[in-house]
Amino acid sequence: VLYYNNPMWPGEVHSLQVEKILYQGRSEYQEILVFESKTYGKVLVLDGIVQLTDKDECAYQEMIAHLPLCSIPSPKHVLVVGGGDGGVLREVSRHSSVEVIDICEIDKLVIDVCKEFFPHLSVGFEDPRVRLHVGDAVEYIRNAPEGMYDAIIVDSSDPIGELQELVERPFFETIARALKPGGVLCNQAESMWLHTHLIQDMLSICRETFKGSVHYAWTSVPTYPRVPGSSRSLSYQESLLQVGHSGAIGFLLCAKDGPPVNFMNPINPIEKQEGAIKVGREVKFYNSEMHKAAFILPSFAKREINAVYASSTMMRFLSIVTTEGWQCSLRAVDLRPRSVWAWRWGEGSDFQRLNWGQSLTS
Repeated sequence: VLYYNNPMWPGEVHSLQVEKILYQGRSEYQEILVFESKTYGKVLVLDGIVQLTDKDECAYQEMIAHLPLCSIPSPKHVLVVGGGDGGVLREVSRHSSVEVIDICEIDKLVIDVCKEFFPHLSVGFEDPRVRLHVGDAVEYIRNAPEGMYDAIIVDSSDPIGELQELVERPFFETIARALKPGGVLCNQAESMWLHTHLIQDMLSICRETFKGSVHYAWTSVPTYPRVPGSSRSLSYQESLLQVGHSGAIGFLLCAKDGPPVNFMNPINPIEKQEGAIKVGREVKFYNSEMHKAAFILPSFAKREINAVYASSTMMRFLSIVTTEGWQCSLRAVDLRPRSVWAWRWGEGSDFQRLNWGQSLTS
């Protein structure tokens, strides 16, 4: 009996029994493996990391698409970043108001392999509203006209190596520029069980970049306890990702300033969409109740995220304070209240750092 071992963290491995290897190859960018498993159907693996399975892909694809699109009225122009398997396209195409669906995927072989082995996913590519762009998504968004999209959905792999720029400030600023006023972003945002520092980093950046609203939501995907194997030295953010996803995956939902967006209230419910059952199957996981429930967090995660909100609110009101020769600005080093500092302009051009608890005028 052959098993595919998907390491979670030291001492624990998630294994899937392999019935048959269907495809194994390498593109310009990554190793690609497809196999038939005993319990989860066909499985897609990229660079040793399980990306999706037949059985539970719906929990991810449906949530990452409908959380943003059901939160705004009549989205017309949508961009999908990544998503070469076609699953997000399948879900976006359920929305009859959408006129154009752009998708930017760097790896054409992933698209071709998924069309062959995951036709129930790649059906999204058959929608005439879809415009496929094969190439670097960062460059594509950078060149997109300002205010072009009602929604941008970032369905990327984990931010490791070159993909790390997908969780950094310049990328989010570029996305904000490409969105219409009141436009929304939904970004894959890791696991609250294991990646709280990275989530805090992303939340803090987005709170400063998107002036509408910023929220964290999550869902359960059983085959997301994954970890990339690597023998090279890792950056700090990469090392945070080495412990996998623990069966949960998060989403960062951001709204650009403009018409207010309440992500917790699906004003454009999928149940009323004319195209909701025209893609080969009905919605399996998402509904309006699941939408609202996705924003309810366990206490430990709520505390961590509220800490970011408190810090960023403080920074908004006190970003520049001038009192009796003191010029002060705030920044969060690791985005928790204990690491918010006041900076004092000292003699010459040197800054002197004070703990926030100290007086700014003494």
